[in-house]
Amino acid sequence: MSVKEVALAAKKASVACGKASLSVRNGALHAMAQALREHVADIVQANELDMQAAREAGTAEPLLDRLQLTAERIEGMACGLESLAELPDPLGQVQQERTLASGVNLTRVSVSMGVVAMVYEARPNVTADAAGICVKTGNACVLRGGSIAFNSNVYLAHLLHDAAVSAGMPINCICAVETKDRAATDELLQMRGIVDVLIPRGGAGLIRHCVQNATVPVIETGVGNCHVYVHEPANVEMARDIVVNAKTQRPGVCNAIESLLVDDSIAEQVLPVILPELASRDVVIHADEHAYAIAQQLIEQGVSMQLVPATEEDWATEYLNLDIAVRCMSGLDAAIEHVNRFGTRHSECIVTEDEAAAEEFLASIDAAAVYWNASTRFTDGGEFGLGAEIGISTQKLHTRGPFALAALTTYKYLLRGSGQVRS
Repeated sequence: MSVKEVALAAKKASVACGKASLSVRNGALHAMAQALREHVADIVQANELDMQAAREAGTAEPLLDRLQLTAERIEGMACGLESLAELPDPLGQVQQERTLASGVNLTRVSVSMGVVAMVYEARPNVTADAAGICVKTGNACVLRGGSIAFNSNVYLAHLLHDAAVSAGMPINCICAVETKDRAATDELLQMRGIVDVLIPRGGAGLIRHCVQNATVPVIETGVGNCHVYVHEPANVEMARDIVVNAKTQRPGVCNAIESLLVDDSIAEQVLPVILPELASRDVVIHADEHAYAIAQQLIEQGVSMQLVPATEEDWATEYLNLDIAVRCMSGLDAAIEHVNRFGTRHSECIVTEDEAAAEEFLASIDAAAVYWNASTRFTDGGEFGLGAEIGISTQKLHTRGPFALAALTTYKYLLRGSGQVRS
């Protein structure tokens, strides 16, 4: 089908999706999870076609990691669908109820959005996350995955659709755009009146393109130029563990840090502890003048390290790989100014034993998630108790941070009268 035909099919299905009972929607989620488990080998086989093509194209290792589906990751996808089934029903929630002066009874209830379009790049697990959350919220979805994961996405979309339909959801509740033509994305962006909301998930270029060219409402997600700031006084070992985890636990995701900021006053104590740990994990250090001098001393002492001078461009770069920018700061105010200037309103962290400084950082940083003495890697729908997420919203309307069920519902007013007319 053409992109418009796919979107129209989803639009037609969306009415029945919104009226599906909770038991049908939850049953569909369990059926989808079971289908993933029963077809692990087929999913991996489809994914291997994408992995082979990506390797031949010289795709960077962090992106290959995001692309790959293993039995363990597929099981995680299935568990995510089942966890959604355990969450309360987001639909039909009475948000307000009162009788107006006219005697008309007013009730405001939560309802589905309608058609949710998802445009994403290299992570085929997003196919299951997006399909699952749309089923739970009574929305039909149109999935437009990146060409790098084409085989994985198409196979998963068909598998999940058939499972959901077998459990009572309408045909075309889960639709995929089955073309690698980039023009299909632009066509989807212009489906005003058919698509109710579009969510881009991927790199800065994709998100910027969608925001600038869409005529349908867009929820902006995902770009993560995140920081850890080590402020005097800080527990150095804690700072080391947080920085190493936030940078290297999974460097290709949006809640991994890209910059380390350290107070000048403690740089000589902190960096000799943190930099060798990063270097041992093959992290390339992009250091400002002060940090570079400290790192050079470590190299002279026998520490193996990939070290380059930082440029102004480094402060604004989302590496998504094993690179980190390191800058020494004159204090709390300078660090806050730096983060608010170069950060992407995603996730930021301060490591300090100074409660007043921590509270000032928490209050002053403009980001969806701000941490004190904890890794930014916790910015995640599952970790926040929201179930499978579609992404991390870095905007302020109408949702922010990890967004899942509530963010894909709206509301309407139901008014029940007994013949009232307005004078």
